[in-house]
Amino acid sequence: MQAHHHPDDENAPIVIEGLVNRFGDVTVHEGLDLTVRRGEILGVVGGSGTGKSVLMRSIIGLQRPSAGRIDVLGRCITESDLDQGIGVRRRWGVLFQGGALFSTLTVGENVEVPLRKYYPDLDPVLRAEIARYKVILSGLPDDAVAKYPSELSGGMKKRAGLARALALDPELLFLDEPTAGLDPIGAAKFDRLTRELQETLGLTVFLITHDLDTLYEICDRVAVIAEKKIIAVGTIPELIATGHPWIEEYFNGPRGRAAQDSHLRGAS
Repeated sequence: MQAHHHPDDENAPIVIEGLVNRFGDVTVHEGLDLTVRRGEILGVVGGSGTGKSVLMRSIIGLQRPSAGRIDVLGRCITESDLDQGIGVRRRWGVLFQGGALFSTLTVGENVEVPLRKYYPDLDPVLRAEIARYKVILSGLPDDAVAKYPSELSGGMKKRAGLARALALDPELLFLDEPTAGLDPIGAAKFDRLTRELQETLGLTVFLITHDLDTLYEICDRVAVIAEKKIIAVGTIPELIATGHPWIEEYFNGPRGRAAQDSHLRGAS
């Protein structure tokens, strides 16, 4: 169901063709194709073990694929040596599961890490000011800058991780299960923040999630991984219309229906 040569696919920031990922005898992806359009929030779903995080890691160069081609922001990631690909690396931000913050650094210092790495000559006062701005942009109170990760709630840790992901003003934002472990209210707030940031900063967002509410509320399109490849990409109504059994069960099961109902109530 992937539409070929859609006008929005021109200058797409992420284009994946024929991706293969093997670990020993286990093949996770076999001939996976996906185009992420500029300015969209693309949700990525699939059963456990379908390699959603492996796909993300392949795109950001942490996982060298067995075969296939990945172009990110006009650069071929799979053919270049990643240290040479540094020019493209500072143009994306990543929020890993759990936030992945350095426990011995304050929130502000965590956000400064990418700035130190890519702009070592930046004036320390300015660097701290940029970090503070990103922390507030991510919806944390001003005083969170001086706190350590151990002093933060789960939701605040995610926001601190998000602030760090935004440190370099990226064009692409990768979010791996950002609402996992949050209560429904915290998850809904994080979803709204993601949409606001996407609109304000003009981001393209690659979002791995299990959260049906997130898919309904903020994703422009959803890509479904099954059978080692992307079996369908589209809006939720388009996906349901494919009649694929896994998609059917995922969106029309009890949790899917509940998410659909609450979305319709919110929209009315």
